[in-house]
Amino acid sequence: MTETILKMENITKEFPGVKALNEVDFELYPGEVHALMGENGAGKSTLMKVLSGIYSHTSGEIYLEGNKVTINNPTDAQELGISIIHQEFNLFPNLSAAENIFLDRNGTTNKFGKLKWGSIYKQANELIKSIGANIDVKKEVQYLGVHSQQVIEIAKALSFNAKILIMDEPSAALPEDEVQKMFDVVNQLKNNGVAIVYVSHRMKEIFEIADKVTVLRDGKKVSTQKIEETNEDKLINDMVGQEVGNLYPPKTNTISSEPILSVKNFSLTKGHEVSFELYKGEILGFFGLVGSGTHTLAERLFGLQKGNGTVNIGGKEVSINIPRNVMGYNIAYLPPDRHRQGLVKELSVKDNMSLPVLRNISKNLVINNEEERKITEDYISKLKIKTPNQTQTVNLLSGGNQQKITLGKWLATNPEILIMEEPTRGVDVGAKAEIYKLINNMAAEGLSFILISSEMPELIGLSDRILVMNEGNITNEFGRGEATQQSLLKEASDSEKALVV
Repeated sequence: MTETILKMENITKEFPGVKALNEVDFELYPGEVHALMGENGAGKSTLMKVLSGIYSHTSGEIYLEGNKVTINNPTDAQELGISIIHQEFNLFPNLSAAENIFLDRNGTTNKFGKLKWGSIYKQANELIKSIGANIDVKKEVQYLGVHSQQVIEIAKALSFNAKILIMDEPSAALPEDEVQKMFDVVNQLKNNGVAIVYVSHRMKEIFEIADKVTVLRDGKKVSTQKIEETNEDKLINDMVGQEVGNLYPPKTNTISSEPILSVKNFSLTKGHEVSFELYKGEILGFFGLVGSGTHTLAERLFGLQKGNGTVNIGGKEVSINIPRNVMGYNIAYLPPDRHRQGLVKELSVKDNMSLPVLRNISKNLVINNEEERKITEDYISKLKIKTPNQTQTVNLLSGGNQQKITLGKWLATNPEILIMEEPTRGVDVGAKAEIYKLINNMAAEGLSFILISSEMPELIGLSDRILVMNEGNITNEFGRGEATQQSLLKEASDSEKALVV
């Protein structure tokens, strides 16, 4: 039997007042894809940060190829052949692929201090081709697609002679049609003998790409199983400690006959306009591949981009120009990227939660602290946000809890229309069920939603109607229960459909 490349024994990590990991064991073999799953706050990120040298563990032992090792920092981890690819890429957009791979690396200059470009380009090409990809290594990263950027991150990790590669939510930034390309790269890495820890919330991916899966819950290991010996229900039960049941609650909303929002001839790009209506209490879904215009539509509706067209809210024509005015029409927007658009991660939970409503809870430039505290506590409770207290800095919380804070701060504005892009990105299955239930309940209370998501089961499970977009046009409409994943993809990718206005 093949020997383990990695063995972590009784790993414990304590923070003040919190035991994030409690005697966790984890094993990894060469050429294996080992999925790591668990709810937000289960300890996945903490365990991987211990392995990659970002955190030092409180107790426990780490063995590489049978030898006990000490990992004090990321440099130690890299020298031992352990690399991590974070969900958010760490690339310089104005540098080439080759420059990003070998940035600030020994051996890239000659004795006169000049860069050995020929050698750099050759090595970069060899690394990229070794994982079955083909990229112009001289091209600036800003002109490359998301999948190509991910390949560059992998090549950069391999350039350190990585034997173990940690992939944190590797498909989160990828459009649906590029996920398979990423799987091809992962399979090539397996064939090359690289051991991969695959951290993901996406069940479908786990069963397609992983050999084994380990589940953590509340800082403890619950199970490790071969992928062929488990199923989705078992994994969900291990993750949450109970049966989640149907992710999508039964519909209880009543949709009014009069539109709350009417959009006509709304320009997205030159020559492309959309028209649609949203009704009170309705969850209106939008689906499209990258470049279809769904993201532009969301930003146009919230005043982040300019364009032509007319918008009526409650039967009255309004001017969509800047977000502050749009918020005055009781419209809120949950952006797709919480890191760059949704949060100020250096601030506390309370400070983030109250940002959009500061005008409402302030008088003479003085914030009503009690009101701010009540609002924050209300949404911590409603969204089941795991935080030691309201003053906890947001960047110390898990990604899923950060996403809940982003949602909670916009719900605090008491909107009548909520535009949501990728509302459950980076959120575990238990938290998804909670958010879906909340959305369903708010729709039943009369809140109207525009839901833009790349997760087709989410759109199908939540939406009352789904509009499909293709190259800036709405190509088809599906009523509740009419859409399938196959029909959505066909409409979104059919080049002839893209000509339909």
